[in-house]
Amino acid sequence: LTHAFTSKRAVHAGLSGRPLEKDEAQRVWNELMQQPPVPGQMQTAYIHIPFCQTKCTYCGFYQHATNQDAEDKYVDMLLKEMQMAADQPRFRDGLIHTIFIGGGTPTSLSANNAKRMLSAIQEYFPLANDYELTLEGRIHDLVPEKMDVWMSHGVNRMSLGVQSFHTHVRRQLGRLDDQDTVLSRLEQLKAYQQCSVIVDLIYGLPDQTMDVWMEDLKLLEQSAADGMDLYQLNVFENSDLQSLIERGKVSPAATTKEQALMYEAAVKYLMKRDFTRLSAAHWSRAPRERSMYNTMAKAGYPMYPFGCGAGGNLGGYMTMLHRVLPPYEALVEEGKKPFMVLMKQSELQEFSNYVISSLERGVLNLDTLIEMDAKLEDLRWLLDTWVTRGLMEYNGVLYRLTTAGGFWNVNITQTVIECVQYILTGESTLLHENIAAQNHGGKPKDHPHVGGHPEGVAKHPQGAGGHPAGVPKGHPEGVPMGGHPAGVAKHPHGAGGHPAGIPKGHPEGVPMGGHPAGVPKHPHGAGGHPAGIPKGHPTDMETTRAHGTVGHSPFKKNI
Repeated sequence: LTHAFTSKRAVHAGLSGRPLEKDEAQRVWNELMQQPPVPGQMQTAYIHIPFCQTKCTYCGFYQHATNQDAEDKYVDMLLKEMQMAADQPRFRDGLIHTIFIGGGTPTSLSANNAKRMLSAIQEYFPLANDYELTLEGRIHDLVPEKMDVWMSHGVNRMSLGVQSFHTHVRRQLGRLDDQDTVLSRLEQLKAYQQCSVIVDLIYGLPDQTMDVWMEDLKLLEQSAADGMDLYQLNVFENSDLQSLIERGKVSPAATTKEQALMYEAAVKYLMKRDFTRLSAAHWSRAPRERSMYNTMAKAGYPMYPFGCGAGGNLGGYMTMLHRVLPPYEALVEEGKKPFMVLMKQSELQEFSNYVISSLERGVLNLDTLIEMDAKLEDLRWLLDTWVTRGLMEYNGVLYRLTTAGGFWNVNITQTVIECVQYILTGESTLLHENIAAQNHGGKPKDHPHVGGHPEGVAKHPQGAGGHPAGVPKGHPEGVPMGGHPAGVAKHPHGAGGHPAGIPKGHPEGVPMGGHPAGVPKHPHGAGGHPAGIPKGHPTDMETTRAHGTVGHSPFKKNI
């Protein structure tokens, strides 16, 4: 649980693609949009609102401060972009089953602009009868003037970044409302009985001791939430949060090892109660909550992107739209899709989609992968090794993540994908992103981060091992793998789902922030064994060290 890997090595798992030139991107996209939809295929859409009233300290994807004139113009352009798609056969003649409006902070839109946007969705999008329309936002915007508009114009799912109920912890992050206000406004939203109410919590925040985290879970249980996402805090190198910690302005965040214990405590707490796990980081306790968008995004269903900073995928290509307003608006004015980058997906995308969507649910059927390509039998050694290390269990059919495996879900998923790539193509890559700055340096000896072991959480000896069980927003996540920058990625976006610091509904696989147009997703890619297993130590489970490359493979055959 605490020592299987040194740290989380990626926000989202996935493969990179080949970027297209600007002119080629427009041509390819237009050709795709002129094709008929694939019969019977479900589709989704992601709409990005790039404005925030405040910048949360943990967020690495802040785009634009709220400004009414800029917002008005942006919504004009967004509606024009939607209208352009409405006239194209691939979009017009299919069905849209889920829509996620992420950011940024979508609820920061004025009531009038929210009405304009939601009305345009009803007019231009071919919505399925049972569509899911999620609006992401913050507690501070839950006021009657806005809620009346959202509920009367088709929103049937609200995803709210609470992060913590604890007033002090929240305000250190840049959140505005106190605990009583948070609980009260959730009740007011629930009283409409028009939508599923989803709450995001983050574990590992500054001053969020184990006792505070358990109190967060108790308040979550008492709240009006129908579902919840539990995300691991990512502390990005050079982020505002890391700067505040280094300057002593806020307490250190929990280390990855401390986060592992907080994750285990949360899984045990929820499993003892009336909560149903839908995916790595997502839980439900009401039949109204389906989490369709997140499931479809992880599985790689076609996703139409709209808005500055949106990501999506279609017909073997993944994209990120311009994240800066002037070029986004200029291209829309010209009647063009406002790409920052359009990338041809990997030839192994089908394999990647299967691995990501399966492990997002906490399982993997190796026989299915072997049916796709017999050479993938070579993966069995890796999966069986993880069984012996307490990260998975095997029942003769499925490999199932334990709680420990659930915490390391992204590392495990990325390793499997990189091994698939190595077995089938011989290409060796090892992704390692700087998203665990909290592990650098130490805390004061009396720092209280992991105090107590409630709900039956036992202390874990240094060895890890054992045999626990679990799973990690998101966005994130199927193809796009970026997140949405809304006050945090909800991301997508911790352990799976949409981690702290990653745009939540943002699809995964799409370059986001630090992966600009044309920059491969695996910058450290060449060289080294994809499993990241140290040379000469085939049983060493520290598989994701930055230098964890292997010259001589521990695998029996191709690896």
